[in-house]
Amino acid sequence: MGKGKLAKFAEMAQNPLVVECPMSAVMQEDFPLQGRWHQDFFHNQNPIVLELGCGRGEYTVGLGKQKPDKNFIGVDIKGARMWTGAKEALQTGMKNVGFLRTNIEFIQRFFAPNEVSEIWLTFSDPQMKKVTKRLTSTYFLERYRQFLCDGGLIHLKTDSNFLFTYTEELLKTNGIVAEVKTRNLYGTSQSEGLEGAASSIQTYYESMWQARGIDIKYLCFRLHQGTPLVEPEVEIPLDEYRSYSREKRSGCEKHV
Repeated sequence: MGKGKLAKFAEMAQNPLVVECPMSAVMQEDFPLQGRWHQDFFHNQNPIVLELGCGRGEYTVGLGKQKPDKNFIGVDIKGARMWTGAKEALQTGMKNVGFLRTNIEFIQRFFAPNEVSEIWLTFSDPQMKKVTKRLTSTYFLERYRQFLCDGGLIHLKTDSNFLFTYTEELLKTNGIVAEVKTRNLYGTSQSEGLEGAASSIQTYYESMWQARGIDIKYLCFRLHQGTPLVEPEVEIPLDEYRSYSREKRSGCEKHV
């Protein structure tokens, strides 16, 4: 490991806005902030919003600046990336932003029922090979239900046609109506509501996709408690370009 990464990890360990919880700790003990984020971390009762897979934390920090009446937590396992947003939030004195470094697959262990009001998924890996790794799959949605308020919002912002189409089909299969849905976020007139919030912040990767002529897609829906969710049985064209470290894929894949 390079000296730069070691220095960033050392800074993260001293940053009061960062909570680090490796898998070993998650599996061995109860998480002390579960059910106590309002009292012990933010020291207010404002709604809590998560960004899962926050990367550099650009969106978490950006939303925190725009919406001081809400609390934002960026979640990711990549500490060296998260360092960027965590450092900016600390240096600018932000009180409504925090970061949780851990594995997202155990996200339900960190929050109590009804503790979170919204979830943002910004440019998540579409995980075209394995359904249960997709952050909009029934595998994850059932986990979100364990801590998300009934009817809480889930925002998906993505360059991936595969992930967007898969999520559309999942909602259709389960009778969930999207609050907002567009395949070209910046190609249509914007409103001041949910769609406006989605278009007002651009990440590094987002600008990269736009430079390559790839439309940015946005979908927002409410997740209610109720019967178990069902995976769609559809064939979806795979993305044909490389995104992050994604493998180049083509053709179709059936999802059950």
